[in-house]
Order: sequence, then structure tokens, then C-alpha cells
Amino acid sequence: MGRGGAWQARVAVGSRPPSRRPTGCRPAAAPRGHVQVAEEDRGGEPGEEPARGGHVRPRHLQHAGRARPLYVVSYHAAGSESQQAYNMNRLNTLPRGFGSLPALEVLDLTYNNLNENSLPGNFFYLTTLRALYLSDNDFEILPPDIGKLTKLQILSLRDNDLVSLPKEIGELTQLKELHIQGNRLTVLPPELGNLDLTGQKQVFKAENNPWVTPIADQFQLGVSHVFEYIRSETYKYLYGRHMQANPEPPKKNNDKSKKISRKPLAAKNK
Repeated sequence: MGRGGAWQARVAVGSRPPSRRPTGCRPAAAPRGHVQVAEEDRGGEPGEEPARGGHVRPRHLQHAGRARPLYVVSYHAAGSESQQAYNMNRLNTLPRGFGSLPALEVLDLTYNNLNENSLPGNFFYLTTLRALYLSDNDFEILPPDIGKLTKLQILSLRDNDLVSLPKEIGELTQLKELHIQGNRLTVLPPELGNLDLTGQKQVFKAENNPWVTPIADQFQLGVSHVFEYIRSETYKYLYGRHMQANPEPPKKNNDKSKKISRKPLAAKNK
């Protein structure tokens, strides 16, 4: 991987960052102006995903064999204080050129402070991605360029502040898991109906959102009813009217000030 500006990636292959720092051990600091990452050369039983963020590797990724997910361990911006974290990284932005990582299939950025303005311009050039975890961040908008990641099978966006989903999400035709629970969503784009997320091997999680009444009623009946409804001409008409009205989004209800990633580093390491 090449260099971009004042940053460089350091890759440690063959081991996952520990979820807890061993007593009495202090991780070596990366030089300032560096991004330290850990890229896992997965071993173990097929079908098992590392426990980071509570994710379990689904069966439909078993055939990936020794897929190499990347976990961002720490980011050291030039001139900033060094930050070390192995589990919750306190990232507010990603470095320029982050999207140039070759052949990356699994990317976990869960539990940081990222939003739609944190992503570098070439982030969506990661077209080899099959699993993208952006949960527990601060996204209010999912950029339309998400539609470029056409190989995605898993997209996790739970517990952000999303107020809408782009129509381009309907271009992710290989998607088998979509997690959007715990956001501020009121409607779904009709293009989401292009996806098959209602089968026994598919996962669609969308609870804890302030849905408009017609969608909330369909959720009471089941996920298949939701998808049948958003594919209907009636819904497409109502959705268009809703978007033209440009209603004010629901207020934020989640207090994220207590997130570990919000706390000062000294307090976090206690």
C-alpha cells in the first residue's frame, strides 16, 4: 500500500488486536503521522468471525476461506497526541488514501466517532469489500456512493443517527445482511425493495426507528410484508410526496456522550 500525505500504514499480519490490554503492558506507539492497522490472517474454524464488536461471521461468508479483515488499531495524525486503543478506537476521521487498500474484504469501523464527513474521497473505491461494519458511529447520511460497493454481503449501520437511506442502496444486490436498527429513520427508499432480504438465510434488522405509521404497521406483520409494501406503487407515490415535503428529521434521542470513544484518553484507560 502506498503513502498518502503525512501518513503511512503499518500492517501486522497473523494476529488480532487484543480486546483488552494485558496488565502491565503498554503497546508500542506508532510514529506520529502514521496509521497503525492490524490485518488478520484468519485461522480457526470456518464460518467464525472474530468477536470484535460482537459480530459473528455468517455462514454465507464461509467460502471466503482465509479472508483478511482489517481492523484500525490507532490513528496518529501528524502533530497530534499519540492515541492507542485496541478495541474502541476514538477515530473522528479516516486518513486520506484509506480507500486504496487492495483486495480488502472485511472492514470493521464499529464504535468510533465517524460520520459522513469523516470518509476520504476514495473510501468507496474499496470495491472488493464483502462486509462493512459502521455501527455505533455518528452517521446522519449514508453517502450515495455506497452503491459502488456492489460485492457487499453484510452492511451494518446500527446505532448511528441516520435520517435517511440513499436509493443507491438498492444497487447492493448481493447483500444478505442489513442492520439499520437504532437510527432516526422514518421511511425506506423504494429501491430497497430490489434486494432479497426476507429469506431464511437473509437478515434485516430495523427496530428502534421512528417509522411512519404505514411502515410501522407492516413491521407488525413481518419483514416480508415491509418489503412487499415498499415495492408497491402506492408506497412509491407516498414516498415521493414525503420526500418532496422535506419534513424535519426526528430529534436525536441517543445520548452518546457516555460512549467510551467520547471520553478523554486518560479516563478511557482506567
